[in-house]
Amino acid sequence: MTAVAIIGGSGFTKLKMLEVIRREVVHTPYGEPSAPLTHGLLDGKEVTFLPRHGSGHIIPPHKVNYRANLWALKHAGIEHVIGVAAVGGIRKDMAPGLIAVPDQIIDYTYGRQHTLFEDDLQKVTHIDFTNPYSDKLRQALLNAAKMSGVNAIDGGTYGATQGPRLETAMEVTRLQRDGCDLVGMTGMPEASLAREFEMEYASCSVIANWAAGINDGPITMKEIEASLVDGLEKVRKLLVSLTKIID
Repeated sequence: MTAVAIIGGSGFTKLKMLEVIRREVVHTPYGEPSAPLTHGLLDGKEVTFLPRHGSGHIIPPHKVNYRANLWALKHAGIEHVIGVAAVGGIRKDMAPGLIAVPDQIIDYTYGRQHTLFEDDLQKVTHIDFTNPYSDKLRQALLNAAKMSGVNAIDGGTYGATQGPRLETAMEVTRLQRDGCDLVGMTGMPEASLAREFEMEYASCSVIANWAAGINDGPITMKEIEASLVDGLEKVRKLLVSLTKIID
C-alpha cells in the first residue's frame, strides 16, 4: 500500500524526482477528480501525487472537486495525505519563502461541496474537528523538515478564504483579529473531508507572499512566483525525508 499521497497546490502541478510507475484515471460518485492519480517512487518510496488545480493549473480554488479528489485517494488505499498549498503570511514570522505546518484552521469559504454526509442518510453524522490536522502527520512533517535541513514553522492558524481573488487589506485585518496567521484558498473543505474519510491529513503551507496590507504596495504574481520557486524546492526536500518516516 502506498504510504502517502501528496496533493499539490499552486506552482506544484508536478512532483520532480518522482519515478512514475503508472497513472490511474479514477471515476468517483462525486464526479471527476482534478487529474489522474500519479503513482510512483520518490527516493525509492511509494508515493501518489494529485495536482489539486489540474495538470495544467486550470481549476480555481472554489471549483476544485475536493470530494472527488479525497474519494479517489481513499479508493486507492491511501491513509496519509499531505496537502501542499501556497499561502499568504499574516503573522510577522510567516515570511515569504518559509514553510509552515499549521495546527488550526478557520473556514471562510461558502458554496463548496463540503461533506459526504448529506444524502441518503440513515442517521445524521457529526465528526470531531477540534484539532483539524493529524498531530501524528504534523509531527512527521516537522521531523522530516529537520532531517532535510528545512526550517519549518510549527503551528499557526490557516484562514481559508473563497478566492480566486486575493483578499482586501481590511479582510486581512479581520483575519488577523480572528487569530489567523496564514491565509489560503484551498484548506477547506479538503481538511474536513479527509477527516470524514478517516484519513490522516496535514497541511504543508508554502508562504508565497505577505497577505494584503501587511506590507506596502500591491501583491504581484511575479513576487508570488519568485517565492514559490524557493519554497517548493524546500518542500521537495522535506517530502523525500517524509517518505522515510511514514510506514
